[in-house]
Amino acid sequence: MTIAAPKVGFVSLGCPKALVDSERILTQLKVEGYAVAPNYDDADVVVVNTCGFIDSAVAESLDAIGEAMAENGKVIVTGCLGKRADIIREAHPGVLSISGPQDYVSVMDAVHSALPPAHDPFIDLIPDYGIKLTPKHYAYLKISEGCNHRCTFCIIPSMRGDLVSRPVDEVLREAEKLAAGGVKELLVVSQDTSAYGVDVRYAPRTWHEKIYETRMKSLCEGLSELGIWTRLHYVYPYPHVDDIIPLMADGKILPYLDIPFQHASPKVLKAMKRPGAIDKTLQRVHNWRKVCPDLTIRSTFIVGFPGETEADFQMLLDFIEDAQLDRVGAFTYSPVEGAAANAIEGHVPAEEQASRLARFMALQAEISEAKLAAKVGTRQSCIVDEIDGELAIARSKADAPEIDGLVQIQNGFEAGLKPGDFVDVDIMGSDEHDLYGEVPFDD
Repeated sequence: MTIAAPKVGFVSLGCPKALVDSERILTQLKVEGYAVAPNYDDADVVVVNTCGFIDSAVAESLDAIGEAMAENGKVIVTGCLGKRADIIREAHPGVLSISGPQDYVSVMDAVHSALPPAHDPFIDLIPDYGIKLTPKHYAYLKISEGCNHRCTFCIIPSMRGDLVSRPVDEVLREAEKLAAGGVKELLVVSQDTSAYGVDVRYAPRTWHEKIYETRMKSLCEGLSELGIWTRLHYVYPYPHVDDIIPLMADGKILPYLDIPFQHASPKVLKAMKRPGAIDKTLQRVHNWRKVCPDLTIRSTFIVGFPGETEADFQMLLDFIEDAQLDRVGAFTYSPVEGAAANAIEGHVPAEEQASRLARFMALQAEISEAKLAAKVGTRQSCIVDEIDGELAIARSKADAPEIDGLVQIQNGFEAGLKPGDFVDVDIMGSDEHDLYGEVPFDD
């Protein structure tokens, strides 16, 4: 007689690093014989992996917990908001368990308590790379936990702790398994990718009979051996990032850097406790582009930080005008419970924050539109994400999934494309965010 597998519902919120945590929990659930329920009604218990970075994320997490409680009633909470258990208990006293980020043991203990496993080792098989929540052709590769920085607007270290780097051979083996399982693009994530290995003094490890240091450059050299796209996220503009640019120029890894500059006023950066030598940073950006002209730089900025004057904001506008960043996201400052920035004087009124954000994004839209227009008439290497009628929706080397632009391939269906395919596209048009083109048939 076949025993029905116990079913666990799962809600995953937050950033790509939290998504990796969810994938690891889901993999362990599968290993132990649990099934993943597609909805609340079919689930015997529900796990909610929360975010708690900013107030809106806290509200979203509490709403998700409340929905799971209302629809199912048996809820296990984990993730960043789990570090603030009092808030969860006050809003939802009936949750079964609360744990913080990366606490996989506590999550599994809570699942075991609520729902004992019914594992059949003869039929419950898991691929070597585990359970993924992304499409088959790309995956996030988390290389460390925590952060050594103490930015005044951020409470991540209080939730995830100080930097803890994964051994480089362990990361490379995981990447190799993902590639063997069909992954064509790896997105390297952490809280501070350029600090990778500093906590273990860049300890050397062996992979495929070759020594690799636990540091960003050595990791990138190893990942380049897999023959797939590698994209770097959350990179601070430290001097040693210069060593990565030649790898990009040589096609070893994608010419793409996700650098959270956050601001350009030295005064505001000092208040944020961020690197403040903005002139050196700008020169470094220009030097990178000399070495690798195809380099794409994306960044995020905070507008209206406490104490930001019109002069400070103008410095920010001048910076993006000079740096000519390819992809930019921005948001207005909002207080986060427990963040040191709450005590800084000179909070900018909401109306002024909104006005500055609109001016910032209008300027960046002009820059983005011009940079994309310059690609019209070129041929771009792309990866296909989905087929939508006659179109193939793809991304170029300059575009990370979900946060950057798209390449709409007009004859994608006709060309027989499918998700995960690499394809060269002739670019025929553009707008502020996306490119439009066709697969050439004349070569």
